[in-house]
Amino acid sequence: MIILVGGEKGGSGKSCLAQNIAVFLTAECGASIIMVDCDPQRTTSDWIQARNNNPELASINCVQLYGKIRNDLLSLEQHYDFVIVDCGGQDNLALRATMSVASHVLMPLRPKRRDLKTVSHMDDIVATCMMINPKMRASFVITQCPSLPNQANRIFEAKDVCRTYDINVLDAITYSRNIYDDSEESGLSVIEIEPTGKAAAEMRGIACEMLEAQNATEIRNRLATTKINKMRGDYGSGRSQEKLYAV
Repeated sequence: MIILVGGEKGGSGKSCLAQNIAVFLTAECGASIIMVDCDPQRTTSDWIQARNNNPELASINCVQLYGKIRNDLLSLEQHYDFVIVDCGGQDNLALRATMSVASHVLMPLRPKRRDLKTVSHMDDIVATCMMINPKMRASFVITQCPSLPNQANRIFEAKDVCRTYDINVLDAITYSRNIYDDSEESGLSVIEIEPTGKAAAEMRGIACEMLEAQNATEIRNRLATTKINKMRGDYGSGRSQEKLYAV
């Protein structure tokens, strides 16, 4: 399964989301993961490098790809449960190439006017790519929300703007928390720093809602079922070849 975390606006927390979802799927769902960094700033690549220097952490593979990466992603998908693609904050060839094969597209936006101005353009891009990939499920997610009660209307208004377009809007959100920056700088995830913390709950909520699952256990069970079915298919194919050669 290919998951794209991308969008046209920079600074909305795309790399942070991609990294934390990757750790959630690896550590709590038992999934095999590879991350694809399409951002010239190398945010995720640097995070992976810092992470892999700590032998106590679950290892996550990462490659850097740019431009026409459609076939590369399809190839990686054959070897991993999830391919998580972190695209930089711009409309580029890698973003559209990934959308043409992605199962899920997650587009983070802050509840700010300059972020919401990009919604119309992202809707056009999604609509275009769905002509090629009609099974793609695209969702907006509101990130870095203010925690003050008197600012709650900004969150509701941002969701209302997104809902005027034919793209799903996640109920789950993230609030502005220092732990997100702290975890990224150390190659960790918020789930590893504070497993029972609010930030960890936010990331689990986003990942599960995006994948339409109740919890990590359901995702783990789905992966197990998929692997069993694949093994049966491979066995059946092998038996068919044996019969062919026998004849």
